[in-house]
Amino acid sequence: MIERGGGRHHGQHAARAARASIVAGLLFAGADAACAQTAPASTPASTPVQEPAPAASSATPTAAAASTCTAKRPVVLFNRWQEDWSVLANPCVPRAPLDGLKYLPLGNDPASYLSLGVNLRERLETNDAPLFGIGSAQSDTYLIQRIEVHADAHLGQHWQFFVQLQDARAFGKNTVSPVDKNPLDLEQAFATYTGALGGGTFKFRVGRQEMAFDLQRFIATRDGPNVRQAFDAVWAVYEYQKWRFIGYATQPVQNRNASDFDDVSNRDLTFSGVRFERQSVGPGDLSGYWSRYNRNNARFLDASGPEHRDVWDVRYTGTLGRFDWDLETMLQTGTVGNATIGAWAVGSIAGYKLDAPWSPRIALQVDAASGDRHPHDGRVSTFNPLFPNGYYFTLAGYTSYANLIHVKPSVTLKPSANLSLLGALGFQWRETTGDAVYQQPNIPVPGTAGKGGLWTGMYVQLRADWTIAANLIGAIEAVHFQVGDAIRQAGGHNADYVGVELKYGW
Repeated sequence: MIERGGGRHHGQHAARAARASIVAGLLFAGADAACAQTAPASTPASTPVQEPAPAASSATPTAAAASTCTAKRPVVLFNRWQEDWSVLANPCVPRAPLDGLKYLPLGNDPASYLSLGVNLRERLETNDAPLFGIGSAQSDTYLIQRIEVHADAHLGQHWQFFVQLQDARAFGKNTVSPVDKNPLDLEQAFATYTGALGGGTFKFRVGRQEMAFDLQRFIATRDGPNVRQAFDAVWAVYEYQKWRFIGYATQPVQNRNASDFDDVSNRDLTFSGVRFERQSVGPGDLSGYWSRYNRNNARFLDASGPEHRDVWDVRYTGTLGRFDWDLETMLQTGTVGNATIGAWAVGSIAGYKLDAPWSPRIALQVDAASGDRHPHDGRVSTFNPLFPNGYYFTLAGYTSYANLIHVKPSVTLKPSANLSLLGALGFQWRETTGDAVYQQPNIPVPGTAGKGGLWTGMYVQLRADWTIAANLIGAIEAVHFQVGDAIRQAGGHNADYVGVELKYGW
């Protein structure tokens, strides 16, 4: 998500662009050096990353023991608290530098240990038309940086204590918001109990934690921007055979950037509900949830006041041969002030993998979300995307899940095991001209509500993901958005975005 900024002179922009080119060159120079020193990983960039391992001859008691060892090193996961480093208690597992900090025994039980870890993400972004150039927003080039450090303690098979600190900063950005900058603060801190119950497994987690559902269309960790979304929450799970039942009560964390450790629970917003998941329903998996979203002082184009929104969601995903799919639909009811809510959204992605060189995958993404057709009729039909994952569309932030019809064919290629290429065309319309065009996360584009036609525009997206080394990933994404009449009549113009990113995990 790109925040909108104030104006700068063209000379300043040229200087920023020059600095951007220099930083990009340095990033890729460092990437080439890392690649030269470490063999490329066989894991694609979209999956968990395998850590490097030295030769077994220096890590195992004997060559015979190494040949019979079935234990494998853990991988660095998107959710670091899901990693299990107790496997390092097995002497046959190959060792890597600093493994003494990945597995610190706590007593004689191999399942009791402390593990430390670090994430680093650097991203250079340039956006030549925030909010399509409407208003005072001007071209912007800047660097965002996120550092995360965590400690993960396991006490036997039942207890886990996880603490993660975050330091997120933005350099050279015109307008800095709470999702761009968050000096040293507590990102996650929770305790989890796991135990057997009634033939299944019960898990209870309490504290500050991240949560995400499915493809993160509507409930996400907000990994696209610089500051991730956390919740102060109570979370309970019961797993039985192919079933999983979840209950949660949360207050989203309000990120503030005035000083260190100043984030607090958002007293104006709560999000709670129940969820089920069922594996092997035909060729796929089925899930659904109900949630209550309560927000004080909500403001929409057609209503304002306390928002009490009931959310009903169902998703079906699976694979069949070379086909894969993900289908999700959500209904929303409730009230905003004195107005009633009636909103909906549908999201779908279907793909087919060809048996050809570079493993091409052809996909089609179709999304739609309701808008408010009749202002001042006592009914709010604008869909609320809740806690969206901005990069579900692109990293540029030009598209939001409100008043939207979106069709996106794409092709993904894998020239090698560690390189993935994506090319896509996105076509956008409004669901109704009575409502505005929206950008991430849910910002109405000024001057578009009730004006212009349905056609919003189209965009081209090009992206490359490269696993440079086993725990180092690089990515480049470029987006060109060709605006339609609805935006052009409001004073907007075409927009371009480029992002260059490096991610390291240990």
